[in-house]
Amino acid sequence: MPDILSIGQVAERTGLSIHTLRFYEREGILHSPVRRGAGGNRLYSEQDIEWLSLCMILRASDMPLAAIRRYTELVREGAGNEAERLALLRRHREYLINQMANLSECMDLINYKVGVYEDLIDEGAADHSCNREALPADGGPG
Repeated sequence: MPDILSIGQVAERTGLSIHTLRFYEREGILHSPVRRGAGGNRLYSEQDIEWLSLCMILRASDMPLAAIRRYTELVREGAGNEAERLALLRRHREYLINQMANLSECMDLINYKVGVYEDLIDEGAADHSCNREALPADGGPG
């Protein structure tokens, strides 16, 4: 039998808390039902770790648990539903593309504001006699 891991070992390997692992199990987003040992302890495999890694990436990319659950269900069902899996992933990819564009706009504004304040500080260091309080050079909100 392949390496069997306890819930504590899986938590250590994935960085997920034991509480989160139990939550994921309850939410039905694990690829396979968690096996139990003779004492009722949860037993995980390397395949479980790989699936959890995928789920962690999907969550980190802001995929809702309901969508991860649906994707998991589709994978469990096996061949024949690849078009639905593809559609689900394409929708999420489109969401990420939009988020990345929004974040890029945010970064542009923040970089601009950083430059404005760096210039103000550089000018202030060169002109110690300036004892006035000024609006930011860009005229925008401080």
